[in-house]
Amino acid sequence: MLMPKKTKFRKSHKSKRGGKASRLIKVSFGQFGLKAMEAHWLSSRQIEAARRVMTKYTKRGGKIWIRIFPDRSVTKKGGEIPMGKGKGPVDHYIAAVKPGMVLFEMDGIALDQAKEAMNLAAHKLPIKCKFIVKH
Repeated sequence: MLMPKKTKFRKSHKSKRGGKASRLIKVSFGQFGLKAMEAHWLSSRQIEAARRVMTKYTKRGGKIWIRIFPDRSVTKKGGEIPMGKGKGPVDHYIAAVKPGMVLFEMDGIALDQAKEAMNLAAHKLPIKCKFIVKH
């Protein structure tokens, strides 16, 4: 699982999820990319599941870049705990995704193979995604 080695603060605030992406909007490293069409929090498990299905489909051919990183902590309190008594412990880490962000990039394989691999990865994610090609 992806998670930060060290953070300045252990627990983070919830934030607003509005607006479009102003960074990570172009395919920079590879030839093909998977772009998010909706705003959502992606957990490290979802990112890892998408990465694994792409790697398995391409039979470890080509190169894959993960452009997002789950660096924000999400806390959760156990069931049947009374109100109050502070914030719960860190449960998992998320990456806040905005519409227009490039999530994954790929290079070194054919167009149709990359498209199918990215399509399989998009099925693992809880958001609508779009396959894009660098011009």
